[in-house]
Amino acid sequence: MTGFTLIELVVTVAMAAIVLTVGVPSFKEMTINNRLTTATNMLVGSLNLARSEAIKRGKAISICKSNTGTSCTGSGTQWEDGWIVFVNEDKDSPAQVDSGEEILRVLPGLRDSYSLRSNNFTNFLTYKASGQSNNNGRFVICHENQIKNSRAIFINKTGRVRIASDADKNQIPEDNDGNDITSCSP
Repeated sequence: MTGFTLIELVVTVAMAAIVLTVGVPSFKEMTINNRLTTATNMLVGSLNLARSEAIKRGKAISICKSNTGTSCTGSGTQWEDGWIVFVNEDKDSPAQVDSGEEILRVLPGLRDSYSLRSNNFTNFLTYKASGQSNNNGRFVICHENQIKNSRAIFINKTGRVRIASDADKNQIPEDNDGNDITSCSP
């Protein structure tokens, strides 16, 4: 006769339960961190593209909230719903995609439990031909409105993009003065 004894089966099930108890929460946290990092990289890539294209083309390049992928959608839409990068030929403010203006990149919305908010870029951000931004400010990316493990991206008036650091290793990004950011809605 071959097979498992009851003791072997109970020990195997107990070991599996221990492995799952330890492994599943860390896998979930790893997935959340990977998605936050991906969203951060998508935004930083868009910002860097806009700035470099503004300098290269000698024209204004704008990034605006868009849930359609074809036009800027202002109030009622959040940055996590998606955004587009486009050549803002007429330099309008607030930035709008007008007929003949080239869309350079369309970014889809983030997953439902993730937020992307900004303090000074309510609906759009424009880079001038010099590479300077129309404003300075920050974006904050959070999962389920939790500041822990969030990401922050700073843009200064010269247009430089910087991902916030966590010098004190408390899993909360810090502002330019070294203080922890305090909200997912700056």
